[in-house]
Amino acid sequence: MQNTYTMHRFIRPSAAKLSHSIPRRPNFKELMSVAFLQNFRPNVTLISEGDMPEYLHIVVEGEVELFCSNNSHKITIDIIWPAMTFILAAVIRDAVYLESARTLTSALVLAIPAKTVRDVFDSDAAFARATVNELAKGYHDFVRSLKNQKLRTSAERLANWILRADAQQDHQRCVEVTFDKRTLASYLGMTPAHLSQNLALLKKYGVKTSGRDIIIENRSALVHYANPNALIDG
Repeated sequence: MQNTYTMHRFIRPSAAKLSHSIPRRPNFKELMSVAFLQNFRPNVTLISEGDMPEYLHIVVEGEVELFCSNNSHKITIDIIWPAMTFILAAVIRDAVYLESARTLTSALVLAIPAKTVRDVFDSDAAFARATVNELAKGYHDFVRSLKNQKLRTSAERLANWILRADAQQDHQRCVEVTFDKRTLASYLGMTPAHLSQNLALLKKYGVKTSGRDIIIENRSALVHYANPNALIDG
């Protein structure tokens, strides 16, 4: 972890707050006894690719971007929401991070020492099964993401993302994009210019923008264009 952590408020974890983030396994108390919660401002780097993992991180509140860079190029790999971990595979394998992570919004993040996670994994069969299930889910999500990138145009990816985001926000038909559109474009595998072009294209399918909000005025037209697929979108 970087020295910037000392700038933020340290909080002991609350079992009530974490009840949806960590399953109550037999070694829950052991994990929580060495864990801590931290508040972060937006745009704080939490981990860097190439470093060894010191902690398993769980997002409790806010949003975190996983990204990679090479030379002058940077891409968004994933966006992590509350109750999601990062980066579990590196922690379990005691291998270098292949991604970096930064906060997109103000965030509350739980950190559990990596060695403790591995020790509990080795000794607690229930925890190990839950961990393997999480890794398996990550593989399924990876395949879905790859199919989304390979089998759809950038406009179709955007249309389906709008529908999924609307569902996550209780079908309000107004998707609040809480991070910048450059990050959204990278996440969807397009340039910011193509994102703007695709938003303009989707106007004829009932989509309009207002600041950072994306408004769905004709959901049936958008669904018809997007053609959601459960084997891609879940």
